[in-house]
Formats: sequence, structure tokens, C-alpha cells
Amino acid sequence: MVDPLFQSGNYQIARKLLDAAALRQEAIAANIANAETPGYRRLDVNTDFAEQLKASVRNGEVERTSELKPKLIEDTHARTVRPDGNTVEIEHELLAMNKNAAEYEFLTDVVSRNIKQLKLAITGRAV
Repeated sequence: MVDPLFQSGNYQIARKLLDAAALRQEAIAANIANAETPGYRRLDVNTDFAEQLKASVRNGEVERTSELKPKLIEDTHARTVRPDGNTVEIEHELLAMNKNAAEYEFLTDVVSRNIKQLKLAITGRAV
């Protein structure tokens, strides 16, 4: 009975974006940890994930989003910043970390509001 409430489009999209944000945070942490590793190539969430999610939403196929999974891949657009082939730029990673944290916070608010509405509907109390 509760399952259909968690199948709403906004909730499903927010969950998928939260998955991607958590995975991106792992990539950023790995990138920062390997900033001095010779030959290390920067990691990020595959851009195909975001494009496929947008296409699913645009085409009204939100239920298809359950099939989509973000994956970590080597960032092919990152340029080599050191003679040893490392592609990690600390400044870029710190900016990405801050942006990702803000997105994650927003998405957790969206999901928690959905859960609070469910609680309100069940109990009749907002707290």
C-alpha cells in the first residue's frame, strides 16, 4: 500500500540523483587522494547516466529510471596537468566537492519532504 507512494516520479528521480551524487563524492575523494599519484586519471560519474535520465524524464518514461545506474569512469575530458600524466586538478576537485555537497543536500531535502508528507498523511501531524 505504501509502495505506490514511493514510485512517484519526483521521488524516483531524486533517489537516482542521490545515488549519482554519492558515487560522485567517492570519485572526488579518490581523485583528491591520488592527486600526487603519477599517471592517475581523474574519475567521475559517467555522463551517459545524466543524459539517459534526462531523456527518460523528457519522454515520460520515469518508470524506466529504475534500470539506470550511475557508474564511475575515467574522465576523458580531463587534461594532463603534470608531466607524469596525472589529470587531477585539486582546485577543480574542491569546487566539484562543494557543488556536489550542495546538490546532495538539496536532493536529501526533496526525499525527506516526500517522506514527511507520507508521515503527515498517516498520522495527521506535521511533526
